[in-house]
Amino acid sequence: MTRQNQDKEKISLLFICLGNICRSPAAHAIMQRDVDDAGLTDRFSIDSAGIGPWHVGSLPDRRMRQHGARRGLDVSHIARQFDAGRDFRSFDYIVVMDDDNYRTITKMATTDADRRKVIKMADYLKDHHGAQSVPDPYYGDGADFELALDLIEDGCSHLLQAINGKEDNLAMD
Repeated sequence: MTRQNQDKEKISLLFICLGNICRSPAAHAIMQRDVDDAGLTDRFSIDSAGIGPWHVGSLPDRRMRQHGARRGLDVSHIARQFDAGRDFRSFDYIVVMDDDNYRTITKMATTDADRRKVIKMADYLKDHHGAQSVPDPYYGDGADFELALDLIEDGCSHLLQAINGKEDNLAMD
């Protein structure tokens, strides 16, 4: 996945979770904050989507919005469902929150190039040794939402560093 004309094209990231109301909109908000703070807003396009249609058109889960707001995040993305045809064409990186998300999204890929776009957030968790995924906090309590946010902040920070470290010949394959 090598970017050509990187001075003119944005790096596009799509965050995926099951319903697009907890983890992926939080990742969207966190990465947007990190990109903005780094002065890279004009270089990135960030979005999120869910695998299933259950929450399309809805705001993120109230608990995620509340926990995110305590960290200064605006977690207000309107949920949408992943569209394999459009999203594989439109995004450079499709970042999934867990192994189930990874299996589901990679099965929708029709080419090896599309499969290579799908990466796991867990691969960028450097401060949470042993974490294999970002667990879904939906059926949990406040501590589960805080853990999800901690993991996503860790992953987004290191993903952004990885992308910035490869700007000269942007390829994460």
